Amino acid sequence: MRALLLVFLVLAQTFAFAQNKGWKAGVSKVVITPEGPLWMAGFAVRTHASEGKLHDLWAKALALEDADGKQAVLITSDLLGFPKAMSDEIRAQLFAKYKLSKAQIILNSSHTHSGPVLGSALSDIYPLQADDQKKIDAYTAALVSQIVTLAGNALKALQPATLQSQNGVARFQVNRRNNNAATLERLTEITGPGDAAVPVLKVTDAKGKMLAVAFGYACHPTVLDLYKWSGDYPGYAQIELEKLYPGTTALFFQGAGADQNPLPRRTVPLAIQYGKTLAAAVERVLSEDMKTLEPKLSTAYSEVELSLTTAPTKEQFTALAKNTTGYQQKWANRMLEKMEKKEPFTTSYPFPLQVWKLGDQAIMTLGGELVVDYAINLKKIFGQDTFVMGYSNDVMTYIPSATILREGGYEGEAAAIVYGLPATWASDVEIKILNGMVNLAKEAGVTKPESRVIKN
Repeated sequence: MRALLLVFLVLAQTFAFAQNKGWKAGVSKVVITPEGPLWMAGFAVRTHASEGKLHDLWAKALALEDADGKQAVLITSDLLGFPKAMSDEIRAQLFAKYKLSKAQIILNSSHTHSGPVLGSALSDIYPLQADDQKKIDAYTAALVSQIVTLAGNALKALQPATLQSQNGVARFQVNRRNNNAATLERLTEITGPGDAAVPVLKVTDAKGKMLAVAFGYACHPTVLDLYKWSGDYPGYAQIELEKLYPGTTALFFQGAGADQNPLPRRTVPLAIQYGKTLAAAVERVLSEDMKTLEPKLSTAYSEVELSLTTAPTKEQFTALAKNTTGYQQKWANRMLEKMEKKEPFTTSYPFPLQVWKLGDQAIMTLGGELVVDYAINLKKIFGQDTFVMGYSNDVMTYIPSATILREGGYEGEAAAIVYGLPATWASDVEIKILNGMVNLAKEAGVTKPESRVIKN
C-alpha cells in the first residue's frame, strides 16, 4: 500500500511539474468611471464637466508568467493617456509590492476622448477652477490605487494557459494629415500612410476556454465629443467581444494612431459601427489557426533623452500672450511666469521605449502620441507580424516622424503647446527613437527577419 502511495505521489509531482512548464495567465478588470461630474479629457472645446455615461470605463490587466517564472503585466485602460507622474507612481508601487520592473509593466491607454482629465495633464487647454482641479487630483490618486490593486489581482489569478498570436485587418482609419474630413464624402481615393493591422493575442486556460483576448488598432478614438463617459469605438469593440465570448476579458491597446482618425465620425451609431467592425476583425482571427507561442518571456526597457529646440524668447512669449487667445495665451503666460521665477525650461525629455518577446512574438511599445510612420518603420525592420503600441507608459505629447516635424502642422508643431512643452522636438527625434528600439530589441532577443532561419 505504501509503495502504491509513493508511486502516486511521484506521478502527481511529475504531472504538477509538467503543468508548470507552460504559460500561466491571470486576468482582472475594474470599473474606473468617475462617480460624479468631472472634466473630460481630449477636446479643448468642451465648456463644462461630464453628464452621465454611455457605458462604463474600464481598466484591465493581463498577467503572464513563462515556464521559468518570469512575469509581466499588460494594463489597458479607457483613458486619454497616463501622464508621467502618475505612471511613475503606479510602476513604483508595483515594484515595491510585486518586484515588477518597468520592463515588466506595460501601461497602455486607449486614448479615448470621452474619459476623465488626469492630474495636471494638458492643463492649459481646460478652463478649470480650483475646485475642479481638486476633484481631478482626488480621482487620479484613487485611480493609482485601483490600478495597483488590479495588477495584483491579475497576478493572484495566474493559472496554466496557452498563448497564441496573429494579425487581423480593419480599414476605417483615415490619415487626417492627407485627407480632408470636410470633403471625405466626395473623395474617391484615401491617401497617406496608415496601419490597418489588428494585432490579436489569445489566451486560453488548460481546458481550452478563452480567458482573455488582447487586441489593438492604430486610430484615434475621437468618434465622440459628447459629455458622456465612454471608451469610444474601442469601448464598443470590447463590449462586443465580451458578448461574443462570455467569460472572456477583452483588452484593447492603442497603436501608432496619432495621425489617424475614424472618419466619418461624431455620432454614437458610428462609434458602435466601428467597434463592431474591429470586433469582427478580431473574431475572424480567433476563428482561424493562430501561432502558438512558446512559454518564454523576455522584457527590456529604456528611456532615450529626446532633445527640444530652443524655446521662444521673452519678447516672443509676450507677443503670443498679447495676440492669441485660449490655450495658446494661457501657455504663453505660464512660460512668462516661469521666466519671471527664473525657472529653467526643459531642454530634453526621457522618452520610454519597451520590448516584450512572448515566444517569437515581438511587442514594441513607445510613449507619447505616436504617429503611424513609427509602426510602419518598425515593421520594416522587424517584420510585419510585430505588434506596435503607442500611448504606453507616458503620454507627454505627439511623437512626429522627421517628415511631419519638417512639415509642421498640429502633430509636428502645435501639439507641443497643447501639452505645455516650451518648444518642439529637435530634428533627430525619429532617428534616436528607432536606434533606441533596435538596441532594445537586441537586449530582448528580438531578431530582424533577415537573421531568422527561413524554411522553404
